Amino acid sequence: MTRALVTGIGATTPVGLTAPESWRNLLAGMSGIAPIEAFDASDLPVRIAGEVKDFTPRGVDSKAARRMSRFAQFCVAAAHEAAEDAGLELTDEERPRAAVALATGAGGVLNTFLETENYIAKGPARVSPFFVPLMAPNMGACQVGMQLGLRGPTLASTAACASGLYSYIEAKALIESGLADVVLAGGAEAALHPVSVAGLANMKALSRNNDNPEGASRPFDRDRDGFVFGEGASVFVVESEERARKRGARVYAEIAGGALSSDAYHITAPRDDGSGAAQAMSSALDAAGMAPESIDCISAHGTGTPLNDVSETLAIKIAFGEHANSVAISATKSMVGHLLGGAGAVGAMASVMSIAEGCVPRQINLEHPDPDCDLDYVPNEAREMTVNAAMVNGFGFGGQNGSVIFKRYEG
Repeated sequence: MTRALVTGIGATTPVGLTAPESWRNLLAGMSGIAPIEAFDASDLPVRIAGEVKDFTPRGVDSKAARRMSRFAQFCVAAAHEAAEDAGLELTDEERPRAAVALATGAGGVLNTFLETENYIAKGPARVSPFFVPLMAPNMGACQVGMQLGLRGPTLASTAACASGLYSYIEAKALIESGLADVVLAGGAEAALHPVSVAGLANMKALSRNNDNPEGASRPFDRDRDGFVFGEGASVFVVESEERARKRGARVYAEIAGGALSSDAYHITAPRDDGSGAAQAMSSALDAAGMAPESIDCISAHGTGTPLNDVSETLAIKIAFGEHANSVAISATKSMVGHLLGGAGAVGAMASVMSIAEGCVPRQINLEHPDPDCDLDYVPNEAREMTVNAAMVNGFGFGGQNGSVIFKRYEG
């Protein structure tokens, strides 16, 4: 059976407009959390977020960009970067076997808010004729396919905060089944708006540490009080081993395996015993044919909410047994916030780069460890270490769980 290899990486995040810039700043422990600038948040109980600053659409002209939602613009920018990084060139004969698997939690919901405002203020005649395709959650994937000329299957999974991880499982399946030789895979989100912030704030999901934005996202810390809303995208070029080797591509890592599970428990809260998340992790290990001891680091879901961090800690202990105390656990949300459907994709980017460069990003703001979160969370200093295999976790509202394992490619 052919193997699925990561040969290109692109990213647009609150700490960098490209993958190299994002990775460099994650290693440096830079926080991308700041007061909200996209709109007047003065009346909101939460006034901070992980925004992508100074972003301009890449890879498309201004006319095409106006017909894309912000989340689709993020997808296209990251996809173009990933394709360039991979040196990806496709002949007309290859395009029908080039696919897209790009996930999102909310898609173009930002445009739903904006066009509703237009309707109320100016009437139905002023609603954009492009509104429906702008808000459709499949449009990020479709725009990537259109801009890069990818004529194979286009998949656009929606699984809340686990969405991004679905794309890598789908990419691996497309390649292993022979339906595609190349897949652009990842996740994206751009849902920052007063209504979405207010809804999450009223749910008590968001940190209210408005006076200390950089210290607000505190996964596994005793003083955590919720996650910080973020936005952005990350995209991989995933190729079959045969195609990558034939063209002499650089390989960052291999998608070793992944698995999904459902809590079937609550619309927002995880199972407090961690059993659903543990099921995804254990099943991912089984799918990859790997033992717990073979995993060197975990990119945790690590939201900084009181419930998630304890539940995830328990889940890691269940899935990894004694090795839970030896694995390095990193939480990028401490720096970029929670990108919802893009969260797993950014975690995957960090994990693949950890394999490629032998360094695991720190978790900032872990100053007062929670006694119920008693594992190795790589606090406050990036760690140089050999990483042969890394797991990425993502757990979404509705109880959707995903875990994906990347490993060093040995061809």
